[in-house]
Amino acid sequence: MRIALPLSATFLAITACTTLPAKPVVELTEQEARGYDFAKAHCAACHAIMANGSSPNPEAPPFEAVVNTRGLTARTLETFLRDSHNFPGQMAFEIDPAKVDDVTAYMVTLKRADYRPAP
Repeated sequence: MRIALPLSATFLAITACTTLPAKPVVELTEQEARGYDFAKAHCAACHAIMANGSSPNPEAPPFEAVVNTRGLTARTLETFLRDSHNFPGQMAFEIDPAKVDDVTAYMVTLKRADYRPAP
């Protein structure tokens, strides 16, 4: 029992200091970083905004799934985000046009040739 207490205290101390990264692990340009910050503040309540994440809202696809959709390009994503206020329900939102470029730049960093959707 004497060993268990110090070990559990050590485990708690280590896990208390472990946090998720504030930014993605890859190096981002200034524009991509602005897009990430915007997504974190405005999109992360519904969408997983980082690679390998699962969305808090099961109906909101992870950003990684969106950008890895066959045929999607930065241009088609920009067009979608600029016209997003035309959609009903929870997708009825507007993004400042200057922010659309930033969010698009960030989202495209999640595009991967070897992407496979989660089962």
